Amino acid sequence: MKILLIAGGWSPEREVSLTGARAMRDALVARGHSVTFVDLLEGFDSLLKTASGHDFALLNLHGRPGEDGLVQALLDRVGCPYQGAGPAGSFLALNKSAAKQLFRHAGLPTADWEFLPCLPPTSWRPKLPFPIFVKSNTGGSSLRTGRAANMDELRQVYTPIFAAGDEVLLEPVLHGREVTCGILGDTPLPPILIEPISGDFFDYQSKYAAGGAREICPAPIDAALTEQVQALALAAHKVLGLRGYSRADFILGPDDTLTILEVNTLPGMTATSLVPQEAAAIGLDFGQLLERLIELGLKNTR
Repeated sequence: MKILLIAGGWSPEREVSLTGARAMRDALVARGHSVTFVDLLEGFDSLLKTASGHDFALLNLHGRPGEDGLVQALLDRVGCPYQGAGPAGSFLALNKSAAKQLFRHAGLPTADWEFLPCLPPTSWRPKLPFPIFVKSNTGGSSLRTGRAANMDELRQVYTPIFAAGDEVLLEPVLHGREVTCGILGDTPLPPILIEPISGDFFDYQSKYAAGGAREICPAPIDAALTEQVQALALAAHKVLGLRGYSRADFILGPDDTLTILEVNTLPGMTATSLVPQEAAAIGLDFGQLLERLIELGLKNTR
């Protein structure tokens, strides 16, 4: 099969995207596919022409463009199938404040939040009590995130987010452990329990540095709680209108309550990524996982 592998781009997560794409290319070539690699930083203006000559596109993009649905919308226009969510689902999942509205509307457990679309005036004070967790509204990989115990710290965290042209999402600090759960097709995968080795939350260093966190798969939690995580991950997947695959991240509280943090429509595909670990737990190696994503993507175009 002639596969177009699209990665890179110009988001802050560019290097993570390129690292995963190299692993994907090696696995696809080993399985006999013909692979054309396109870095969107250089190949965006010729993307449609390139896509027209391929049977399928595999996207390994993080942030914008890619997770915002732009590339998917372009591929739809030339009839090039691809894995994962379409434009609308991608856009809704990337925008954390929009996704949280959908979760709350559907009765799924998500933390209270405050959305800041632009830099507030100096007299502004948050509605949420300190300490507050501060996030980029459309960023990923735990870039541009932090905790704030007072207004000075809050300004220090949100100022570079606004300077980068993004909006800000504020949430209460949630205490507990992080659990993540992938969806493949319409089937939940075994959840992973994440324990950062340094620091107390799953930041960029923990995610991508070798040995940055303990990722235990299947998660050492009881069967009923596992089923609850999987049910919520599938419900969030459906609420956002996703297809193919996704990965939902949760905080598991000390009392075993679950809170949805966000849903990823293009989960990472590096050597330390989570969905490949979950797929391996059900007997799918990395190459077989990619084949399954291709199969699901082709099915969605029929």
